Amino acid sequence: MKQLEKYYNHDSVEQGKMEFWSNNGYFSCDVKSKKPSFSVVIPPPNVTGVLHIGHAKNTLTIDTLCRYKRLRGYDVLFLPAMDHAGIATQAKVEANLREQGIDKYQLGKEKFLDIVWQWKEKCGSYIHKQWDKIGLSVDKNMERFTLDEKTSEAVNLTFKKLYDEGLIYQGERIINWDPKLMTALSNIEVEHKDIEGKFYYFKYHFASHPEDYLTIATTRPETMFGDTAIVYNPHDERYKKYDGEMIINPVNGEKIPFIADRYVDKSFGTGVMKCTPAHDPHDFEIGKRHNLEFIKCMNLDGTMNERALKYNGLDRFECRDKLVEELKEQGDLVKIEDIVHSVGHSERSHCIIEPMLSKQWFVKMKPLALKVFKLMKEDPKAMKFFPSRYSKIFTRWLKTVDDWCISRQLWWGHKIPVYTNKKTGEKICSITLLNEEEFEQDQDVLDTWFSSALAPFAFLNWPDKNNEYYKKYYPNSVLVTAYDIIFFWVARMVFQGSYLTDKLPFHNVFIHGLIRDEFGKKMSKSSNNGVDPIKICEQYGVDALRYAMANTGTPGLDCNIGNKTYENVVTFLNKVWNASRYVLSIIPEDYKFAEAKNSELSFIDKYIYHQFNLTLSSYIKNMDKFELGQATKYLYDFVYNDFCGTYLELCKIDLKSADEKRRQVVYSVLYDILKNILIMLFPNCPFICEEIYWNLPNNKKSIYEEDYPSLRKGKLDYSLGSNLVSMIRDIRAFKTSNNLPISAKIQAKVYCSDKDFNELEKFLKFYLNNEEIIISSSDKNLIYYGSFGLGLETLASEQDEEVILRRIKKLEEEVARSEKILGNENFLKKAPKEKIELEKEKYLKYKEELEKYKH
Repeated sequence: MKQLEKYYNHDSVEQGKMEFWSNNGYFSCDVKSKKPSFSVVIPPPNVTGVLHIGHAKNTLTIDTLCRYKRLRGYDVLFLPAMDHAGIATQAKVEANLREQGIDKYQLGKEKFLDIVWQWKEKCGSYIHKQWDKIGLSVDKNMERFTLDEKTSEAVNLTFKKLYDEGLIYQGERIINWDPKLMTALSNIEVEHKDIEGKFYYFKYHFASHPEDYLTIATTRPETMFGDTAIVYNPHDERYKKYDGEMIINPVNGEKIPFIADRYVDKSFGTGVMKCTPAHDPHDFEIGKRHNLEFIKCMNLDGTMNERALKYNGLDRFECRDKLVEELKEQGDLVKIEDIVHSVGHSERSHCIIEPMLSKQWFVKMKPLALKVFKLMKEDPKAMKFFPSRYSKIFTRWLKTVDDWCISRQLWWGHKIPVYTNKKTGEKICSITLLNEEEFEQDQDVLDTWFSSALAPFAFLNWPDKNNEYYKKYYPNSVLVTAYDIIFFWVARMVFQGSYLTDKLPFHNVFIHGLIRDEFGKKMSKSSNNGVDPIKICEQYGVDALRYAMANTGTPGLDCNIGNKTYENVVTFLNKVWNASRYVLSIIPEDYKFAEAKNSELSFIDKYIYHQFNLTLSSYIKNMDKFELGQATKYLYDFVYNDFCGTYLELCKIDLKSADEKRRQVVYSVLYDILKNILIMLFPNCPFICEEIYWNLPNNKKSIYEEDYPSLRKGKLDYSLGSNLVSMIRDIRAFKTSNNLPISAKIQAKVYCSDKDFNELEKFLKFYLNNEEIIISSSDKNLIYYGSFGLGLETLASEQDEEVILRRIKKLEEEVARSEKILGNENFLKKAPKEKIELEKEKYLKYKEELEKYKH
């Protein structure tokens, strides 16, 4: 047994442990094992670069659960995977090539894809290093990639099944179009930002009486070249008389009909709107209902087409400015209003997306939603949400789901397995490649979410439902994810899993919040508050990052994390380290653990075991319902307050006068409690716990080989211990309220039985710093702890003046500190209002007390 270093050093503690655990098979699942299974697939990170703090939050939450379940006797599969992330990866590679002055079209498709694969290998390698650095206990033998051979087979089979059953179709619909990357986007790839814009009001004259006109507003004048109707609400009496009349489009002089449709909000603006079916999703639906013409007035690169007349070839925004000037000159501009409105931007290229009519591949979502509802109705407990409120949110969304655009105009991704016969034009869906001379394959690729939605079962070798991995580990035990992708990734996995496997893909869905900085702002590079988790590891240690990520915040809600969070964790880890050093310093090196009998335990031993039982029960209960933060809070309080702050201090007093028999009991309790703490804390902070564990006598190869702690059995009369702890707390509070140092001598009166006094005497004398305790009769002025009465009084002392001077100095320091903080403009701008008010309250409190001393 080696001695723990004097000071906790995370670098030396972390050294070699990941290799040790991995090489000894502690991270590997055992499909042959008879143990109950626990399976979870890592939300595959994109192979676009380094992992950010959000990934750390998610993966370390999963890892904490997996390490906990292994200790609880489960066969755990923590399956690692990465996502090819079609548009995200291609955009990154294209940008990288542009910096080198290289255009992808000059390279050609084949060479470009070779470069993307090289990028994938480079990023994938770095992600592996990051996973290792933060201590992810993934089973590397089970790793998958959404573009690997097995997944590609599953993707093609899925497409063909849906296609053959009429659930995949090709059609023209409004989609999100990225003019820079020139591809369709899913909703998840569109960021809506509030930006400054304008409302333009134009005159649309009646064809039969052009002196009259309708005033119509738009934020996108350039789309007026695609207008095919003017629309009003059929219940709007103001416009009924004009129904069926023709209106002149002011940009091209074409006549378009004036029609009625229920979509129009008669209370908004003038109660009439222009309808551009090829460039707006709502207008598209109106166009279908009224058989309007669908006119596209833009090219795929965001320039205007021939429908824009003299503006043909001009950028859409340049066209907007010039067109507004033209309409102003011809007298058809009524006014312009400055507004702030939400506009969709491409998550990858950052350009403003263009709603555009496009021929794409779609999945019919209603039948898939009905299958999900059927399974959820058959067994309402088959898939539980944590927090439960997300179940209602999820099912509500299912009822309104739209068809899913699955095609992307990219080179990187799963090619759509549909072929066109060059002679007949017939389309054929095939999972095998067809003769290139006779057939041409569709050039689009599938949306990334189409393949990642298969992860829970395809990564377990589906469609072979008889393989042992699928049978044992599917459905997955839990999906852990942030709330921001519940409608995109989570929903798609549930759709695909339900339809393809006749099972809901998870038993549990655990939703966590997002990480924000200490002031509540979302972390991002543009805000200069983004954090690289590796830097946190280097500064504070992996265990500090792990503890903060997995245990901060309430499930489903965002949490604020700053340097103070990590500093507090390090303080806690130092506490654990120092407490362990103390225990190891008094337990003999050749100590052989023997559990003390309940009859041998003192009242303080019974108290600590009682507190341990409460903690263990609460910890397990909360971990099993994914309340990681609450579980760890119970453990933290026990370790910091009950064990380190109370029991160890009482042991030090006790051991001064203990005989050998009593010493052996204390050794037994200290060893037992410390080992159980290390096992329970291990999922959160595995590195420090394993290091300390290796220094315990009677240890095994690893904490992984230990039995999980169990409740101490038998009756434990903890009342006297509980009373003593309350008395100690009140003695300390008494000293603080009287501005006395912790070492101050206090006079005490006690009322109790002789037996209780004999048990408590040495402890009370220590905390009172007084060898004389007055035995009192029952007195209503005493504070009672059960049947034990205690009264405290200060003693006149020549130290009083010194104590007062120390207090004045402390108050002056606090006043100066508060003044500095409240004078910091940066703090006043960024800090939450509650934090500022709290600091002001503290300042006034310190100031007021200081004034009393000085007068």
